[in-house]
Amino acid sequence: CRCSMPWKAGSLMVLKMLLSRLSDIKRKISNFSDEQEEEELDDLGTNNYTGARKHILLLATTRTGSSFVGEFFNQHGKNMFYLFEPLWHVERMLTPAAEANNGTVLSGIYRDVLQGLFLCDFSPLEKFISPPPQDHVTPALFRRESSLSLCEERVCTPVIKDVFERYHCKSRRCGPLNLTLASESCLSKQHHAIKTVRVHQLDTLQPLVEDPRLDVRVIQLVRDPRAILASRMVAFSSKYHTWKAWAQNGQVPEDDEEVKRLKGNCDHIRMSAEVGLSQPHWLRNRYILVRYEDIALYPMQKAEEMYKFAGIPFSSQAREWILRNTQTTQKASGIYSTQKNSSEQAEKWRFTIPFTLAQVVQRVCGPTMKLFGYRFVNDEKTLINKSISLLEDKLFN
Repeated sequence: CRCSMPWKAGSLMVLKMLLSRLSDIKRKISNFSDEQEEEELDDLGTNNYTGARKHILLLATTRTGSSFVGEFFNQHGKNMFYLFEPLWHVERMLTPAAEANNGTVLSGIYRDVLQGLFLCDFSPLEKFISPPPQDHVTPALFRRESSLSLCEERVCTPVIKDVFERYHCKSRRCGPLNLTLASESCLSKQHHAIKTVRVHQLDTLQPLVEDPRLDVRVIQLVRDPRAILASRMVAFSSKYHTWKAWAQNGQVPEDDEEVKRLKGNCDHIRMSAEVGLSQPHWLRNRYILVRYEDIALYPMQKAEEMYKFAGIPFSSQAREWILRNTQTTQKASGIYSTQKNSSEQAEKWRFTIPFTLAQVVQRVCGPTMKLFGYRFVNDEKTLINKSISLLEDKLFN
């Protein structure tokens, strides 16, 4: 019937209009979702998991739990090349000369060695290994066994009789480390991570972070300065006999060099954090600050946040390691152990440090403690009362 034709034409036109409207709505929703996702990822300081190589630098000071946290990345799996304290060799050889130059020379060398290692070039580090490597082979690399990458089969050479390697691999019997094989292994890995307690000024790393060949993500790990002192008095007992004497007699001279050194350490940590938290252009989306106490209380959640920030998928191997090693026995939790009953570890120091020394730390490290959200105590009773938290709820990034 011809009378139906106008209706059909009209209906077709309406249908086309509806389809066009639906297409516009779908496009707007898609654009909004993309923009929202980009904003969320920008807020986290990471791109989505693109598969591009990432370079993670874990910055800390001694006795902040950095060995434990470093294992979060060491245990990632076959796609991660992890190095434990490679700058130990540089510090050991150059510290006296560096102190005469106010540390600026040492900072520059640290940066250059880190740059080489992130690019899988071990030659800058080789200059500082003692005794010097022969044909790029050394039995003297500090804490080799703490890097799974340096003990895997492809890097493991035959054992050489009468050659002693202090930091030998525990997972398999290997000969001295061949740094050429280590470099080849590094180049084959998708991501690289380095843990160090020897970089004290974040701003000296700007050329490293800006290197277009690298995609550096800096994680600064901090801890309550009172807890750090308590831990160092146990781990480095011979170097802290002065503090122990003060603890016994209850008096601490304010102008003593040890107290000044403590203040200097706190100030360096705080100033680096202030640089990072201010998000200068060269660190935008490339820096986060994490408190050890938060990791100890919520290890899985914090590990996931760090992986997300780094732009690396949180592997099942890393998850399993964290589950196994954050609920360990007291016997296994030694002073250098990476196995921790993490929730207990966060508060343990409160029962070992004398209140007199806690007061000293609060006085000279006050600005640092306030920045990181550590509460002050006014008496010994409060110090040892575990029902009173000394940790403020605080977001840094």
